[in-house]
Amino acid sequence: MTAPARARTSDELIRAEEPVLAHNYHPLPVVVAHAEGAWVEDVEGRRYLDMLAGYSALNFGHRHPALIEAAHRQLDRLTLTSRAFHNDKLAGFAERLARLTGQDMVLPMNTGAEAVESGIKVARKWAYEVKGVPADRATIVVAADNFHGRTTTIVSFSTDETARSGFGPFTPGFRIVPYNDLAALEAAIDETTAAVLIEPVQGEAGVIVPDDGYLSGVRELTRRAGCLFVADEIQSGLGRTGRTLAVEHENVVPDVVLLGKALGGGIVPVSAVVGSREVLGVLRPGEHGSTFGGNPLAAAVGTAVVELLETGEFQRRAAELGAVLREGLTDLVGRGVVGFRSRGLWAGVDVDPAIGTGREISERLMREGILAKDTHGSTIRLAPPLTITETELRSALGTLAKVLAV
Repeated sequence: MTAPARARTSDELIRAEEPVLAHNYHPLPVVVAHAEGAWVEDVEGRRYLDMLAGYSALNFGHRHPALIEAAHRQLDRLTLTSRAFHNDKLAGFAERLARLTGQDMVLPMNTGAEAVESGIKVARKWAYEVKGVPADRATIVVAADNFHGRTTTIVSFSTDETARSGFGPFTPGFRIVPYNDLAALEAAIDETTAAVLIEPVQGEAGVIVPDDGYLSGVRELTRRAGCLFVADEIQSGLGRTGRTLAVEHENVVPDVVLLGKALGGGIVPVSAVVGSREVLGVLRPGEHGSTFGGNPLAAAVGTAVVELLETGEFQRRAAELGAVLREGLTDLVGRGVVGFRSRGLWAGVDVDPAIGTGREISERLMREGILAKDTHGSTIRLAPPLTITETELRSALGTLAKVLAV
């Protein structure tokens, strides 16, 4: 009998990736093998508190029982039909997601970038058919320091040279203005503008929270100009900021909302464009699609996610624990933290560069059993699962204080 192969160590697995995986990521040197709730375990059995939650894809924690049950139940019945046929899960998913977000219609896709690309296509189609913009003249206004994905069209309007360099020629039709600047936005809008596409909170830029009144100002400017307000809530939505959608902090209803990440419950990739009937109604058969978009497994898991959010429990937890997070970070200002921004259970923390880069701080936290991730410079992001306990959160903040003191 052949002896079972020896399990490879973390170091061995990391080295094994090097020659066979494209180097488009620079992960922390931890190899996760198991996870439950807010905790993950590596191949050697070391446990870590997850303070990143898959960039908000794991809002409900790892392997939430209700989501796992929904996936198992559907796996035993039907996983994929393509949209060539109907399936018995899609209608219920679309009905409940539209109701949750206060919109009329749903366009199901898979990844966040697909949702953004779909939103761009829909906005342009609407501009030509409804607004009357001359063919191929539609423009979309976006914000500097945005992050909407990494497809060729999306990096065309990125201001991050790492994302752009070497990937041209770039797609035209976008105007970039400073974030949180209503005067610049107003100056950029004209008769060719199909939409304004922004993140209600800029995640990749370091959890940049706009001034009060900015989102309602965007809504008013777009309404007056007769163009669409498209809100990218892929990271900020579905409970993360203490509301179902981050735009709800200013009682704003966009024309189109882009969703992803947490919509798949950390189980399958699920994204969606949700919007008014006037906007999504411009699509006709053959003009847009996705083989896996709206598949029954995704719809079943997505419905279970919506059910969790319909209770309001996770929005309340994010708001309550967000106050704990803000209090803890406030105490660290001047003690290694030079500033921070937060909304709900989500923060961008600027560490004194003399103490270390964001990468170095993240590595020190990892060695202490906390997983977080850097963004630009000496900024780290904290976005734990909404299932984290107050005790766990305070412990993580204590570990951050310890790391900064060293």
